[in-house]
Amino acid sequence: MRERRAFQNARRAREFEAFVAGAAGRLLHAATLLTAEPPNTNPRARRLLTLALAHTYASWDRLRGEDPYDRARQQLAVRFARGAWHQYGALGRSRPAPSRSVPGSVAVLARLTPQERLVLVLRMYEGVAEEQTAALLGLPVERVRAICARAMTTLLHPPRGPAPTMAKVVPS
Repeated sequence: MRERRAFQNARRAREFEAFVAGAAGRLLHAATLLTAEPPNTNPRARRLLTLALAHTYASWDRLRGEDPYDRARQQLAVRFARGAWHQYGALGRSRPAPSRSVPGSVAVLARLTPQERLVLVLRMYEGVAEEQTAALLGLPVERVRAICARAMTTLLHPPRGPAPTMAKVVPS
């Protein structure tokens, strides 16, 4: 009996390692987009990924035909949403202050609220349907559609900075 259990555990570990080898890069990129951290320094994204993969491994035997990538992505989204809820309140409905130390491509995402980033990453990067995104986040489909449209508008039409000031010329 012990030998059989040891064999099952070894098989489970091999299957999960193969899954992680194939999916971890894309999941880490999604987590990095969610946290709006620079790709080379992304401790929050790495922590999100670790927690999502740990949960996926814990439920590995119960997946029963379910796609493990979908489960890991779902855990990533849920954990990000919970963290954003606690950090910003109500999934960060106010826009974060722009950061000057963030590289250009990441700074664009940093202008979005966490909720907008979450919906945008799920819809545009991961290709999750509106209905599935709505179900995952517990929102009506129309709300997901509106959040995605608002996020795209923010990305495509960034707010303009203050107008340059004219130097006053004092007559001599």
